[in-house]
Amino acid sequence: MNVRSKLCGLNTVQDIDAATQAGAAYVGFVFFAKSPRNLDIAEARELVLRVPVGIAKVALVVNADNIFLDQITASVPLDMLQLHGDESLERVAEVKARYGLPVMKALGIATSEDVERAQTYSGVADHLLLDAKPMAGQDLPGGNGFSFDWTLLQGQTWSVPWMLAGGLTPANVASAVQLSGAQQVDVSSGIEITPGQKSPELMMEFVSQANSQNTAD
Repeated sequence: MNVRSKLCGLNTVQDIDAATQAGAAYVGFVFFAKSPRNLDIAEARELVLRVPVGIAKVALVVNADNIFLDQITASVPLDMLQLHGDESLERVAEVKARYGLPVMKALGIATSEDVERAQTYSGVADHLLLDAKPMAGQDLPGGNGFSFDWTLLQGQTWSVPWMLAGGLTPANVASAVQLSGAQQVDVSSGIEITPGQKSPELMMEFVSQANSQNTAD
């Protein structure tokens, strides 16, 4: 089957249309004030309502409390919540139970120990997103344009679907899939002209390169 792409950090109507045309399986919307891709709830609702049926709509939050999640989920019709902070196993379970939405837990990877830690979340999260671990002093937990050693994932067996993230671009996504065995990939900065400004051409090229890497069903 084709590798499924998640295009994250979309913030304009043009982004939605370009992602749709490119063939994205998921589109991501960022609710994190420090990010250049941050949206307010009203903006996000307008964009999400434009997403065609069949493309999963994902909200990215970082250590969000229930008040903020209540506000987002009350106004924005979503298919999944992406927890991209330091959320514990218990917090993931709490969010799943409270909102009745699938939860994707993002986890930073730099070493084999990080991979082992990520495995522990497969017992509670519905999806995992394996991202490059932020360097010391970085404000953003993801979207920094850095990758990790994809061979750390070779031979790993996961009990839930997982997605590869971190420094992916149209130029390297094919190699990333080959080395990691990923069947799903996530991109944000790798399809941008400047931070927060997406390129329709790069979106199209990224999904095309990912789709060229057919994987076993």
